[in-house]
Amino acid sequence: MGKREHLIKPKDVTVKDIDGNEKVFVVSRFPAVAGREIVSKYPLSALPKLGDYAVNEETMLKAMAYVGVPTVQDEIQMLTTRALVDSHCTDFEMLMRLEAEVLGHNTSFFQQGKTSIFFAALGKNLKGWISSTLTDLLVESSQAAKQRTKS
Repeated sequence: MGKREHLIKPKDVTVKDIDGNEKVFVVSRFPAVAGREIVSKYPLSALPKLGDYAVNEETMLKAMAYVGVPTVQDEIQMLTTRALVDSHCTDFEMLMRLEAEVLGHNTSFFQQGKTSIFFAALGKNLKGWISSTLTDLLVESSQAAKQRTKS
């Protein structure tokens, strides 16, 4: 449990679950080093076929440690464990909406619709990188195949 005054720029956000039920969470800014790690790992680890789900889940749990739920005693229960996240987020849609709120509160490029612009640019850059990497690998494997047939 913590107090609101111990959080960095706390902000109340209302998040809906899949059934439209609303719940209030308190999101906090990340400290600098934790924020660097979370923001660096989060988007890339979530990319299909390229990302690493275990890293993404671990990073999500680190981010959720800066989210809390107000209690009746005017304390804030921080979501520091998987069990607390599961008990306060009723479904995955609520969790995903909450993740978007946390990233939006902690970064300027995830705010006000800029998330889609960020991911579009990331996707564009990744297409070029993937194409270049696959071409290089194809050239290497072709050369290796030619060397094997000469022997």
